Amino acid sequence: MIVDRFAGEHSTGSARSVAAFENAVWSVLAHRPQAAKSLDVALALDPTLTAAHALRGFCAVSLARRETIAAARRHLEQARAALSRDASDGERALVEALALAVEGRLLRAAERLETRLSYHPHDILAFKLSHALRFMSGDAQGMLKATKSILSRWSNAQEGYGFLLGCHAFALEENGFYAQAEKAGRTAVEIEPFDAWGAHAVGHVHEMRATPDAGIDWLEQTRPLWAGCNNFGGHMAWHLALCHVEKGRFDAALDLYDREIRAAHTEDFRDIANAVSLLWRLRQEKADAGRRWDELGEIARRRAEDATLVFASLHGLLAALGARDFRTAARIRANLAERAKGDGDQSSVASVVGLPIAAQLAGDDACRNAGQVVKSLAALGGSRAQRDIFLRALAAECSDTNEALAILNARGKTGDRFDRAMRARLGRATERQVA
Repeated sequence: MIVDRFAGEHSTGSARSVAAFENAVWSVLAHRPQAAKSLDVALALDPTLTAAHALRGFCAVSLARRETIAAARRHLEQARAALSRDASDGERALVEALALAVEGRLLRAAERLETRLSYHPHDILAFKLSHALRFMSGDAQGMLKATKSILSRWSNAQEGYGFLLGCHAFALEENGFYAQAEKAGRTAVEIEPFDAWGAHAVGHVHEMRATPDAGIDWLEQTRPLWAGCNNFGGHMAWHLALCHVEKGRFDAALDLYDREIRAAHTEDFRDIANAVSLLWRLRQEKADAGRRWDELGEIARRRAEDATLVFASLHGLLAALGARDFRTAARIRANLAERAKGDGDQSSVASVVGLPIAAQLAGDDACRNAGQVVKSLAALGGSRAQRDIFLRALAAECSDTNEALAILNARGKTGDRFDRAMRARLGRATERQVA
């Protein structure tokens, strides 16, 4: 049995394989692109390294496409085959959690990992995976409960503490504790200079507080940190672009779009979400995006039948609408309807949130039961800043003044550029009604 420097337990005799796996874990914590290569090295040195197979599976689950879920199933079978009779508790926890995640039971997978953490609180890979699963599920309260529990049993001298604190900062921000989140995020980066997630948490604070000047300063200050990330660097550039949109600097936002946010035309739903939600904001500002919608619309056409993750499907719907491809928009809605008939977490999300939002975005059900949809919106997953695009779209299309105001209030961003414009518009509409 070998225990790695992040408290993971491995039933192997290959110290070199475990060392390569440690590099993969660090890359996951730091959002660096070397994780896959390090896992390849680890498995070349020991093809039975269970945790490496499991981590490959979790990475595939996080991509949330049909083909990546199929790949995750293959990694799960390899991890199960590698489990030895004397497998460690940590290895068993990873495999059992992966089995749940592959079936779409993301919150149950997180719970399995947190059971492991209840008596092995220093296993930071189990924690990071649980945090990611709850993030994908929009479970902000669960994220904060977990980070509070784990932090109480850690010391800042332990390896990985800065990464853990960065996750706590994000959980605080998602629950509206902005001052605490900013302090924790800044401290996390001081402790761990590679903690992009902690830097990201502070960026979220500035987005939710509508303080774009401070956001630009912070994001540019931390650029050396996130510039070396995997596609998470594009997400940080997205945050920077949102600050410029808030300042009315649309050309600067589009420049970031071309150079950093959409420099590579990937089909990763996270990259597409960044691109679509930025262009939709600019569309609401009447800023000319040129032909940028065309490429996103083409991807929406190719992936219209894939309703693996409702969050991704709804961004695909926005892409189709932005490209004025109403046939693809109809296909996406039809596949969400089919998804809603199934079982699993995402079928419920499709039924309760996905279909009502899709209907309202397409103009078929403008603001009917919008209040109920808003209450359930967190189940889409992602962050409050990411889900804000749907609140903005719903508010802008709503013909009922009271419903529109309720949606604006639910954003939690009173006084930002969009809020001011919408309230002015609604005020004029109310005046016309009185006249």
